[in-house]
Amino acid sequence: MAQMHMIPRETKGEGKILYIFSPKALIYTAVFGLIGIIFFYSVFSMLGMQVVGMIITLILAAIGFGIATLKIPETTTFEFTKKTGGENIDDVIRRYIKFKTGKKRIYMYSLEEKKND
Repeated sequence: MAQMHMIPRETKGEGKILYIFSPKALIYTAVFGLIGIIFFYSVFSMLGMQVVGMIITLILAAIGFGIATLKIPETTTFEFTKKTGGENIDDVIRRYIKFKTGKKRIYMYSLEEKKND
């Protein structure tokens, strides 16, 4: 009788919808697109400028997709990027909102190891 063994495979990209959309990116794109449709497309279509409303809606959807998928670059040029480099933009925005609405305190854990010299 033959034995069965699991074959390892790459499963990192299997959580994506339509290849470029992860579930989080799809939600952000849909929410920002819906905001564009409700606020901009409907107003501009009443004024007879549907194309302008559609362009603004597409730009907002692209901004939502960018917030969900892009990361802040790791550079030492600016103080902001020194502290947040490599983190997702939506996580940084979420922490900023919590900081502004909360007690003006934020706690972060550092994963850096101390070097014993």
